[in-house]
Amino acid sequence: MIPQVFHRHVDVDGVRVFYREAGPAAAPTLLLLHGFPSASHQFRRLIDALGGRFHLVAPDYPGFGHSGDLDGRHTFDRLADTVEGFVDALGLRRFALYAFDFGGPVGFRLAVRRPELVTGLVVQNANAYVDGLSDAARAFIANDDRAVAAGFMTLAATRGQYEDGVTDPALVSPDGWTLDQHFLDLPGRADIQVDLALDYRSNVDRYPEWQEWLRTAQPPTLVVWGRGDAIFTEDGAKAYLRDVPDAELHLFDTGHFALEECLPEIAPLVAAFLDRLGADAQESRTPRS
Repeated sequence: MIPQVFHRHVDVDGVRVFYREAGPAAAPTLLLLHGFPSASHQFRRLIDALGGRFHLVAPDYPGFGHSGDLDGRHTFDRLADTVEGFVDALGLRRFALYAFDFGGPVGFRLAVRRPELVTGLVVQNANAYVDGLSDAARAFIANDDRAVAAGFMTLAATRGQYEDGVTDPALVSPDGWTLDQHFLDLPGRADIQVDLALDYRSNVDRYPEWQEWLRTAQPPTLVVWGRGDAIFTEDGAKAYLRDVPDAELHLFDTGHFALEECLPEIAPLVAAFLDRLGADAQESRTPRS
């Protein structure tokens, strides 16, 4: 069944946050957290695939996509603040978390702050281990020059994130990187992404904290990973098994945006994972006024 997908906004501490929502509100909820330099549109096909059975919610972070911007400097702590406020504004009290790329540092911050919210974890090319940092990622994190960071905001760099490491480029729609670049080229948006690029080292500093949460909480975990990722290597995917030995791991011959090429393989894995979560994943939701 193809779901109806609703496109809405909610005010979170003065920021107009855009989000996509599909599926029965009483069904298990999956909170979809997007990556750089994308937004919730990257999940459109996954929402179509799963939204008939599950409740899917996908916000745009402030400074991304159709959401408004924060006042002042954007940091990962502040993105997490907004996502936490978004969850509360929608009355979401129990959900599985889908973390991709930037969705890792945003989602792990939320999980550590509010562990009672998270019923399970789907990790897709979202790194939480030094093992998974490629040489290119390490150089990106070490850089403190705004001009150098701005060099990552070009169309060639955005397109490269979609195409590097893929098996068949014909399976990767150009709509993704074209829309990403449209938003990135809006006034002030590149500066926001430079702020976040220079703040990325704060995520690496928190890796031990997130690993401790994984070891202690032992959340049901599904790891799906494009092994051709030039940013986060497959060693980062395998590292999750150190802290969550029962995690389910699947590696795919594709790149960073693994859903672009491997959605037919990944979507059933996510659906089966949500089914296995069972009653614990049923959303308990505070009615919105």
